[in-house]
Amino acid sequence: MALPDLIEIVPLDKPVRAEITVPGSKSITNRALILAALADGEVTLTGALWSEDTQVMTEALRTLGFDVRVENDPAEFCNRTITVNGLGGNIPKAGTPEKPLELFVGNAGTAARFLAAMVCLGNGVYRLHGVPRMHERPQAALFKALRELGYRVESANDKLPAVIHGQVRSAECGVRSCTVSIDESSQFASALFLSARHGNWDIKVVGDDDEEAPYVQMTQKLVEVFPWNGGSFQIEPDASSGSYFWGANWLARSSEWFLRMVNLAETSEANPKNFKQTTIIVTEWPITGWQIDARFTGYFADASRLPSKISRKFDLGDSIMTAIVIASAEMISERRSTVFANLGRLRLQECERVFALRTELTKCGARIIETGDNLRVFYKHLHGAEIETYNDHRMAMCFAILGLKVPGIKLKNPACVKKTFPNFFQKLAAPPPNGLGVEIRDGRTGRKLEMDELFAD
Repeated sequence: MALPDLIEIVPLDKPVRAEITVPGSKSITNRALILAALADGEVTLTGALWSEDTQVMTEALRTLGFDVRVENDPAEFCNRTITVNGLGGNIPKAGTPEKPLELFVGNAGTAARFLAAMVCLGNGVYRLHGVPRMHERPQAALFKALRELGYRVESANDKLPAVIHGQVRSAECGVRSCTVSIDESSQFASALFLSARHGNWDIKVVGDDDEEAPYVQMTQKLVEVFPWNGGSFQIEPDASSGSYFWGANWLARSSEWFLRMVNLAETSEANPKNFKQTTIIVTEWPITGWQIDARFTGYFADASRLPSKISRKFDLGDSIMTAIVIASAEMISERRSTVFANLGRLRLQECERVFALRTELTKCGARIIETGDNLRVFYKHLHGAEIETYNDHRMAMCFAILGLKVPGIKLKNPACVKKTFPNFFQKLAAPPPNGLGVEIRDGRTGRKLEMDELFAD
């Protein structure tokens, strides 16, 4: 049964002890799929995320003629073991100028950017297109770099849809150089680095953070350690997806900390040992340092306070959305607000996320001041509201976590979580220790939803 178009999250009313598994990293899975196709031999990816974005990439590789086999993963329902027969930089299928090979990328930025560079290695013509929102997202810096490398890219406005003319380059052609700006997206540089080995490309990165951009560093590290001659590669769990459960842990523990302090203040007989404490952890938490969002736990280790400033540029990646939402909830702290800085990239993703966060949190009674690309979030007592998710998976998951503390949070179009975490709501509802035991209701009828109604497909 499908998820209803409106659901309500019922707050937790007792301490929870849970150990949660989350699916594989989307960022690593889609990079690894490209690298596997370019490898010389069969590569097996274990722990690979199986969601809308990675399914889009898998189908695109099949359309290009690659043999891709997908098997279930018994350890995690939304993971798969994916085996790709790499062809050493050759791309089996291509179209013609009259009839380009069509590649659908949905709203997956990684697929749109990584495939645009990869098809340049092919011997033919390709047309990349996606959903309307993907046609609004930036591509210009990548297209400019590909043209510098000598490839023909046709686009009416330097966005998708675009027609790309690939051409096989041999070693005799020499090294081709380009400069790519990552002011709007680090995925532009990552796309080039993934295919540079076979394209014989030399890439100079300029703009926001230069080569030090965390996601570019991830790509470069993956290129270094990947089994280019065939073998197996383990995908680590997705730190951005894990942030929701670490965020739930922080919200619960900050509330418990507050109640403990009130109790101790009101009676000298209160014993702190009598307080039960929530403990929610994400198992197999990434330790490679490849995912910037693995740092999330460091910023939310203390239930009684938050940092005065957290930056999207230097501190966290997409999990800064989780941080913004849970920071808006009432708490006791030495600081009464937190500044979330350098959020410009959020405006160019699945939706205009800065606007979306400010708008929906304000519905809940939050006080937020937007200055440039910064949001100052003041800690307040919030109330329930009907949340527009903007077809953005991260908006849905962030506000679902807020609903664990704030009564009356209802989410429109919750099935949008299928983009990266199709069984997210099942993880919330499953009994501890494998879930949080959250009650989730049909937002229109109030009926409690069963587990088989909570999968997003």
